[in-house]
Amino acid sequence: MNDIENMTSTEQLITVGVSLVLYFLPWIIALFKSKRNTTAIFLLNIFLGWTVIGWFIALIWSATNEKD
Repeated sequence: MNDIENMTSTEQLITVGVSLVLYFLPWIIALFKSKRNTTAIFLLNIFLGWTVIGWFIALIWSATNEKD
């Protein structure tokens, strides 16, 4: 049997929630660091995050310090 079929509704909700938090982690980091390019990081994450390379680029971009 499929593992998803054996999961309760609560377990499925928790799995989806954790997955969304991990997927949007670069954007969440940018929000907490008050980055100037938060919108751009969000858009990169939405459109290219699924490529994994795009997700890592967004993560690095959100984690780097801005020069004044």
